[in-house]
Amino acid sequence: MIRIAVDAMGGDFAPAETVKGAVLASNEFPVSLILVGDKPRIERELARYRKKGAISVVHAAEIIGNDESPVQAVKQKKDSSLNVAVSLVKGKAADAIVSAGNTGALMASALFGLGRIPGVERPAIATIFPTPHGPILLLDMGANVDCKPKHLQQFAEMGSQYSEHVMHIQNPKVGLLNIGEEKEKGNQLVIESWPLLKEAKINFIGNVEAKEILDGKVNVIVCDGFVGNLILKFGESISSFTINLLKKELAKNLITKFAAFLLLPALGNIKKSVDYDEAGGAPMLGINGVVFKAHGRAKAKAFKNAIRVTYEAAKEDLVGCITKVESHA
Repeated sequence: MIRIAVDAMGGDFAPAETVKGAVLASNEFPVSLILVGDKPRIERELARYRKKGAISVVHAAEIIGNDESPVQAVKQKKDSSLNVAVSLVKGKAADAIVSAGNTGALMASALFGLGRIPGVERPAIATIFPTPHGPILLLDMGANVDCKPKHLQQFAEMGSQYSEHVMHIQNPKVGLLNIGEEKEKGNQLVIESWPLLKEAKINFIGNVEAKEILDGKVNVIVCDGFVGNLILKFGESISSFTINLLKKELAKNLITKFAAFLLLPALGNIKKSVDYDEAGGAPMLGINGVVFKAHGRAKAKAFKNAIRVTYEAAKEDLVGCITKVESHA
C-alpha cells in the first residue's frame, strides 16, 4: 500500500476534521496513513470511529500556525507536525505527505527536507479548478510571483505530466494565460515564454484568455504565481457568491421555493461539478517527493479527497515522470 504522512494538526479544523477525513480515506482507498501530531488528541479523535483502515500515529509536540513566518517557523519548530511528516518522507518511512496547514511552511519544509527534482528551477503549486467540462489544472497558484520564461516552460511540462498521469487525460492541451490569443500580445514574460512552450514536448495550443478558463478549451493553464493566485481567490469567491445568490432568490416566496424544490436534483449536480471539496489537494510540483496541500478550511470530505489525489500521484510515480521530462529538457 501507498504510505502517506498526514499533518493531522494543520488546517482550521484540525485535528477533528483531518482525522475524520483520514478515517474516511483509509476505509475507501488502499493506503496506509501515518497521522502526525499531538498523539493524545489524535487518538481521542480516532476513538470516535469504529471502522478504521490502516492508520498509525506519530507524535509531534509542536504546531506551525498560519500566521507564523514560514521559513522561521520551519527552522525553529523542528518537532512540528509538518516537519516530522516531511522527515518521514525523507527517511522513506512514507511515500507522500498531505497537509492543510501553512502553505509557505509546507513549501519551505519540503524544499529543506526533500529538495527539488533535478533540473527544476522553481517548484510550483498547481490547483484543480472545477469546470462544467471537467477539472482543469492551473499553475502556478502563488509559489512564484516573479517568474522567468524558463519557469513557465517548466510549469507547463510538470502540469502536463500531472494532467496525464494523475488526472488521466491523454495528450492534455496546455494553454498560456494571456490578454489575447495572438502570440505578440501580453507582457514581456508571456511574449518570451510563448516560443519556449511551443518548442517543449507538450501539446501547447497557444494563448488562452481568462474568459476561456471555464470553456474546456484546455486541460492545463500556465501563468505566474501572482496572476494565478488572483484567479484562484476570485474563482473561490464567485462560486460561493453564486450559490448564496441562488439561495436568496429561490427563498423569496412560495413560488420560488416550489421551483427550488423541483430544481434540487439539478442544483445538486451543478454544485458537485464545481465543488472544491471534490477536487482534493493542490500538488507542489517540482519537489523531489509527493507533496500535497489541502485547503486550510478543508473539512473531512475535502481532506479525504486530498488523500485520494495524493495516493494517485504516489501510485503513478509522478516524481519519476517529471524527472524524466526535466532530465531531457
